[in-house]
Amino acid sequence: MATIASLLAASELPPLEAQVLAAHALAVPRARLLADQARTLTDEDARRIGRLFLRRRAGEPVAYLTGEREFFGLSLAITPEVLIPRPETELLVALALELAPSGARVLDLGTGSGAVAIAIAHEEPDMEVVAVDASADALAVARENARRHGATIRFVYGGWYTGLAAERFDMIVANPPYVAEGDEHLEQGDLRFEPRAALVSGADGLDAIRAIVAGAQDHLRPGGWLLFEHGYDQGERCRSLLAMYGYSQVQTWPDLAGIERVSGARAR
Repeated sequence: MATIASLLAASELPPLEAQVLAAHALAVPRARLLADQARTLTDEDARRIGRLFLRRRAGEPVAYLTGEREFFGLSLAITPEVLIPRPETELLVALALELAPSGARVLDLGTGSGAVAIAIAHEEPDMEVVAVDASADALAVARENARRHGATIRFVYGGWYTGLAAERFDMIVANPPYVAEGDEHLEQGDLRFEPRAALVSGADGLDAIRAIVAGAQDHLRPGGWLLFEHGYDQGERCRSLLAMYGYSQVQTWPDLAGIERVSGARAR
């Protein structure tokens, strides 16, 4: 009979990943799993853990296998219909909370799992948050996550600014697709399993950002902020694009690794 310790040792996975998957399969906290490694498993428990280990070794993301991912201190439901939230995107939330005025109307474009919108609404319940996505499946996940955390958010189905009529906001945030078509990274790691529509945006990866920047002036109040995430090598082009459309206070912020991660500016 297998024990927790023997299965973990034979997993051929990084220890943390193996522990997270085993804890999920057994429906116990990871701390309990580690404290109970001598426990003998039933054949069914061992098979359930083994199947998860096998799928992970084949490349499936841990977040899709467990259906969960933590973002900004919140546990979010995650499915293959949405992009997996990354720690780097927490910078976008931090900047939004720092720069948005009290009681601001905030628009989150391409909300996906709802991670950014929910984090903002959770931290600042007095803000009015609207979240848009062109995927009905993604919006279903986002609505569930908002319900889970008691976040009051209005969800809108549509592409970027469609469905918003002439509404204006104090801030627009976005973590849009920004990977170039044919980028070799699309065939590596977790990206192989994530929805392409949430990753890829034209030959240079900037099609979505161009559309967001071009339309934001029509939906921002005077002096309102536009903030969006982009690729490690796109900061200069994003600043040039913002300047071309007449935004002020154009700048880029680095993430904790020192990589240019979020660019933004204020509306005329």
